[in-house]
Amino acid sequence: MEARRQEARTDAHDSPPPAEPRDPPEPARPAGPVRTAEAAEAAEAGLVVRDLAAGYGPVTALRGVSLEVPRGSVVAVLGGNGAGKSTLLRAVSGTLRFHRGGIAAGEVSFGGRRLSGADPSAVVACGVVQVPEGRRIFARMTVAENLRAGALGARGARGRRAAAEARDRVLTLFPVLAERARQRAGLLSGGEQQMLAIGRALMARPVMLLLDEPTLGLAPMAAARIADTVREINAQGTTVLLVEQNAAMALSLARHAYVLEVGEVALSGPAAELAASDEVRRRYLGIGDDPAAPAGGAPATRPALARWPG
Repeated sequence: MEARRQEARTDAHDSPPPAEPRDPPEPARPAGPVRTAEAAEAAEAGLVVRDLAAGYGPVTALRGVSLEVPRGSVVAVLGGNGAGKSTLLRAVSGTLRFHRGGIAAGEVSFGGRRLSGADPSAVVACGVVQVPEGRRIFARMTVAENLRAGALGARGARGRRAAAEARDRVLTLFPVLAERARQRAGLLSGGEQQMLAIGRALMARPVMLLLDEPTLGLAPMAAARIADTVREINAQGTTVLLVEQNAAMALSLARHAYVLEVGEVALSGPAAELAASDEVRRRYLGIGDDPAAPAGGAPATRPALARWPG
């Protein structure tokens, strides 16, 4: 018994001292890059197009086009037929390839994310949705089916709720679509078809809407209704890039505007200054120079806009 006690005392004496308490480990840092001020600023940016060149096979439709569309604004792109306006929107939306075209150089980004070369579905997922020229509705489908087609990307209960909210928004903007819900879309008037085309795009809940000639072929009253709707959509927070041959209407809606000529930006500036420019008034608004100078003084001068540096 005494031997066992002696052995236990020996073991206790030879055992190492207890380890000193260590500082608690640092909390794990989240994986991925640290969000910098520059990244945050880029995420809040709108559409940015830099030195864009695009075309169809050997034909170049855009040459070194650069423009910006800040979030929450309406920016207009003016120009005659063949100026490259529709090509610009197709390049942004990723649909240029469907017209056997492509981007040769330059970059398109939205909210800091690169769009040039992206699949159209990825562009829509980024919040950029196009309403093409000529409306392109599904004529044999009903109005309700056309609207549902705009929300095909919605998934799960949350997606269904979002689609229902988007449908309520569309029917509030265009009450006539609720009245025509079961009617074939091809039987609508031109103005109603344009409302449906815009409504279908809004079903995707876009952050930015690309409008390609929304008043083309419409009667003046229908065109005015579309203009009011564009203004209301923007007031609700949706950014708009508007391509329009009706320069007077486009400049009344926009904060900033660009003029394309033969695939290049010829003029740019605040919409109000462009509307007051003699060159724009003569070439796009159909207003010539006033032959009579104001009595007792020199002719009134309007802002002279510098051409895009190139």
